[in-house]
Amino acid sequence: MRAIIIGLLGAAFLCGFTYFNDCVLKQSLLISDHMPVVVYGGLILAMVGLNPLLGLLGRRLPLSSREVAIILAIVLASCCIPAFGLMRTFGTSLMLPHHLRLSHVDWRENQVVESVPPLMLADPSQDSDKALTGFVQGMAVGDVHIGLGDVPWRAWTQTLAFWLPLVLVLWLGMLALGLVVHPQWANHEQLPYPIARFASAFLPSPGNEGQSVLRNRMFWTSCGFVLAIYVWNYINGWFPNLVPVKTYISFHPLGRLFPTFVKGGGGRLLGFTLRFMPIGFAYFLSSEVAFSLGIGPYLWCLVVGIFAGYGIPLEEGGYLSIKTATFLNFGAYFGFLLTILYSGRQYYLAVTRRALRLPCAEPVDPASVWGARVFAVCAVAFVVLLCRTGLDWQLAIPYAAGTIMIFLVMGRITAETGLFFIQVWTFPCIIIWGFMGTEALGPNTILLLCLLSCVLLLDPREALMPYVVNSFRLLDWNRVKSHRIVPACALALILGLAIAVPVTLYFQYDRGLVTSDSWTQLAASFPFTNAIDARHELAAQGRLDQSLSLSGFQRFAHLRPIRRGMVALVTGAGLVLVLAVCRLKFTRWPLHPVMLLVWGTFPAWRFAPCFLIGWGLKQVIVKYGGASLYRRLLPLFTGLIAGEVLGYLFGIVVGLAYYFCTGELPRYTLAR
Repeated sequence: MRAIIIGLLGAAFLCGFTYFNDCVLKQSLLISDHMPVVVYGGLILAMVGLNPLLGLLGRRLPLSSREVAIILAIVLASCCIPAFGLMRTFGTSLMLPHHLRLSHVDWRENQVVESVPPLMLADPSQDSDKALTGFVQGMAVGDVHIGLGDVPWRAWTQTLAFWLPLVLVLWLGMLALGLVVHPQWANHEQLPYPIARFASAFLPSPGNEGQSVLRNRMFWTSCGFVLAIYVWNYINGWFPNLVPVKTYISFHPLGRLFPTFVKGGGGRLLGFTLRFMPIGFAYFLSSEVAFSLGIGPYLWCLVVGIFAGYGIPLEEGGYLSIKTATFLNFGAYFGFLLTILYSGRQYYLAVTRRALRLPCAEPVDPASVWGARVFAVCAVAFVVLLCRTGLDWQLAIPYAAGTIMIFLVMGRITAETGLFFIQVWTFPCIIIWGFMGTEALGPNTILLLCLLSCVLLLDPREALMPYVVNSFRLLDWNRVKSHRIVPACALALILGLAIAVPVTLYFQYDRGLVTSDSWTQLAASFPFTNAIDARHELAAQGRLDQSLSLSGFQRFAHLRPIRRGMVALVTGAGLVLVLAVCRLKFTRWPLHPVMLLVWGTFPAWRFAPCFLIGWGLKQVIVKYGGASLYRRLLPLFTGLIAGEVLGYLFGIVVGLAYYFCTGELPRYTLAR
C-alpha cells in the first residue's frame, strides 16, 4: 500500500509539473522518451540517498526492491500523458485550427474546419475573445496570472467528453495487451529487456542485499566521469568564458568522397554528439542488434541516395502526408508484427482459445486470459467511439488495428533492443489513404482520420506500451505479479488525465502560444492542409461531389490505391521477413529486422554512431577478455547510462532552483 500511494503521488506530480517545466520554463524535457530522466534519475537518487537515510531511522522504513518496482510501474504508466504522448499536442490540435482558419482563405472557402464533427474540436463560438484569442495570446497581464476558473471550460466540455474516453479505452487496452504478451516475451522468448535490467541494477536482489551496482567502484568511476562532463558543460552555458568539454565530433569533409550517401541525407550522420546512453545500452545487447541499430541509418541514407539518383524520392513530402517512406515504415512494422505472432503462435492461440472458453490442453496464466478479454472489449469500444465521429466502421476497424499494431511493436522494440527513443514516422491514416485512394476516401474522411492521428499518434515517443512491458519485467524479477499492479496503473492513468488536462490548458490560456513550439503549432494544420489538397485534386478531376457522397462499402467500388505506396508497403514487410528468416537460418547473420523499423527516423540518426561505438567496444572486450571480462565491466557501462541521466537531471534541478529563487527563466538548459 505504501508503494501504491507513493506511485500515485509520483504520477500526480509528473502530470501536473511536466508541461510547466518543458513549455513554460523551456528546460530539458522531464520525460522526452521511454527512459525519463526524472524517473530513472529519481530512482538512482532514492537508492543512493533516501533509502540509507530511512535505514538510519528504522529497520523497516527503507523501500524494498518490490516496493520500488511497484512505484516505477505506476509512475511510468503515467508518463504517456503530460508530454508528447498526449498533452503536448492535444490543446493546439483541437483549438488552434479555429485561429488558423482566419488566416487561410482556402480553409474558409472550403469550410474545412466546419466539416469536422463538433465533438472533435474545441468550441470557441460562445466566447471567441476568451476561448480562442486567450488561447493564442494568453490571458495573463504582466506578472498577474489568471486563476483556474478563468479558463473557458465551456469551450472544451464537449470535446473532452469525446477524447478522454477514447484515449482511456485505448490505454486500458494496451495495459491488458501487455498482460497477454508478457509471458511469451519474458519467459518463452527470453527477451533481454535492457531498460528494465538497467533499473534492476540499482535494486538489491530479494534476499541478497549486497548485489546492487551502487557498491561497485567501476560504476561510480564511469558515472562520475560522465556526470562531471554534463555538469561542467551546463555551468559553461551559464558562464561562457569557461572552456566546455567538446562532445561533438565532425567528419563532414568526408562527405565529398561519398556523394550518393550525402544525397540521401548522410550529412546528418557525418557529425554527431557523443551520447553515453546508447553506448552503454549497446554493451547489453546482442551483437547483431547493436550493430543493426548503428549501421541502419547509414544504409538508409545510401538507399535513399541511390533511389534519388534515379529520380525516385523516398522522403519527399510533409510529415503527415503521402510519401514513400511512410509506407515503407508501416510495412516494416507489419512485417515485424507477423514475426511476433509467428514466434508465439502456439501461446497466442492457446490464450485466444482460453479467452473464448474453447477447449485447450496447454496451460495458460489466468491473468493473460483475462487480459485478452479486457483487450477485446477495449478494442471494440475504441472502434465504437471512432464511429461516433461519423467514421465508417469499415475504416474504423483498420485504423484501430493499425494504431494497436504500432504501439505493440514499439513495446517489442524496447523489450528486445533497449532503444529508449523511438519515433514511428508512419500513420494508419496515411496507409488507409494510400490503399483506398483520394476519391474513395474523400477529403472529409481524410481530415477526420488525420485529426485522430494528430492527437493519438503524432509523435508517440512516450507511448504507454513500452513503459508497460519494461515495468512488468521489473515486477517479475522482484516477485510481484504484474496483474495485481495493473489496476493501480489504470488508476494512475485516470488520475494523471484528471490533473494534466486542466493544468496544461491553464498554462496555455495563461501564457498563450508562447508555450508551444513552432512545430507543434504547425502540426495542428496538417489534417486541414491534407483535406484542402484532396479537395483541389478531386475538383480538378471533376470527382469531388461524387467522392463526398460515398460511404460504407460504396467506397470500395472506387478503390484506386496509390501504387508507389503499396509497392513500398509490401517491400518493407518483405524485407523484415527476409531478415527474420536469415537470422533464424544463419548463426552469424549480422542484421536484425528491427533495423528496418527505425533506420529512417531521427533517433536512429542521432544515436547510430554511438551504438556503433558501443558495439565496437563490446567486440574488442569479448574477443580479448572473454565472457569473464565482459561480466566484470557491466557496471562500468551501467555507469555511463546513469551519468548521463543524472547529468540532465542536474540541469533541471538547478534551473528550477534558479526560477523559484529569482522568478526568471533559466538562461541555459541542456538540449535532449
